[in-house]
Amino acid sequence: MSDAGPVPGAPAGLADGKEAGAFRTIGEVAAALGIRQHVLRYWEEQFPSLRPVKRSGGRRYYRPEDVALIETIDRLVHREGFTLRGARQHLAQRGAKAAAPAPAPVAAAGPDLALLGRLRAIRADLAAALHG
Repeated sequence: MSDAGPVPGAPAGLADGKEAGAFRTIGEVAAALGIRQHVLRYWEEQFPSLRPVKRSGGRRYYRPEDVALIETIDRLVHREGFTLRGARQHLAQRGAKAAAPAPAPVAAAGPDLALLGRLRAIRADLAAALHG
């Protein structure tokens, strides 16, 4: 992770030192956003508009617009209380681009994204423990 802060033009959750338009692996996206890889794969099944590029061997590469859509799905499901079905309907009605959050302004002292990712993972583990 880079200590220089968010990359200008990159989706809000990514400060990995890559160019804003760079493709990212499922592991990079999962770590940056605090969402487990199996959840990202499941969301691909549930949201028709989430289609990362797949190369030989089935390796996924997420474009910036894929990452922005994942951030929107995460916000709808985990912070706004939508079900997956409700989030899918919401995105279909508004269009994924209209529902995507505006890029966050670059602050002089941004959040510690590694810590934020760990906290999101802990939150997901706690929620799974309560429901499973």
